[in-house]
Amino acid sequence: MVSYRPKRLKRKPMGEINVVPYIDVMLVLLVIFMVTAPMLTQGVDVALPKADAKPVPPKEGIDPMTVTVDQEGTFFLQIGTGKAEQKPLELISEVVAEIKRDKPESPVYVEGDAGARYEWIVAALVALQRAGVEGVGLLTDPPEGESKKRL
Repeated sequence: MVSYRPKRLKRKPMGEINVVPYIDVMLVLLVIFMVTAPMLTQGVDVALPKADAKPVPPKEGIDPMTVTVDQEGTFFLQIGTGKAEQKPLELISEVVAEIKRDKPESPVYVEGDAGARYEWIVAALVALQRAGVEGVGLLTDPPEGESKKRL
């Protein structure tokens, strides 16, 4: 009995990668990140006072420090785009002083709730002055609902 074996075709190894599936995955991930990025904004929810002021452009490569005072007089410190953490004012002063020693060009902003008592805002400013901060920016909301402005 004679068996018949089909002749096998020799295939050359393919030296190319099909990138179409990778592009599809990348586009799906891009859409996911674009949808979730606005939800990841961290901070303390405060009702900032309205002011028609010209925004100050942020400095490239330098993380700002933001001291927030909410309506109950609680103090928060946010460094760069990190999470705002509740801290006592004395500890905020120490942390800001340490960062200013290492990076004196780092801007410092105070974000006070419109319903916060004025003395709490002044206490934050005095603590920052004791930390060696010479200039402080005050964050406000624009009247038309644009993004936050720095005075």
